[in-house]
Amino acid sequence: MAAELREIVPPETALAFPAMQALRPHYLAEAAFVERVDEVQRAEGYRLLGVFENEPAYALAVAGFRVGHMLAWGRFLYVDDLSTLPEAQRRGYGRQLLDWLGEEAERLGCDQLHLDSGVGPTRTDAHRLYFNTGLEITSFHFARDV
Repeated sequence: MAAELREIVPPETALAFPAMQALRPHYLAEAAFVERVDEVQRAEGYRLLGVFENEPAYALAVAGFRVGHMLAWGRFLYVDDLSTLPEAQRRGYGRQLLDWLGEEAERLGCDQLHLDSGVGPTRTDAHRLYFNTGLEITSFHFARDV
């Protein structure tokens, strides 16, 4: 069966949980993840996209994203989260998601597409994907706890 890309909307948010948990393991409970996405992040414009092969099974890969505006970037589509289940990696799902996100950014009149990615030896494959889809390293991202 061919993979299907589709937006994940309430009440199906839980279908994104296993793939998202691979990237965000601090979410231990599906219910807490669904509450955070549906009650907090969606109100801020957050959307979820998933790759599915068998309905109504969980998504094999997901992307969480939103549109924003900044003086530095203009109107942009920001990819908050991009994650594939470990057993579904190397099937091209990440590229499919990024291609769709690029098309959505164009459709929405965005000037740019952005994402931040962690660094380290476990991120090499992800970084290779980003470079291969036309993304570039354009800045350092700084943060601290407050």
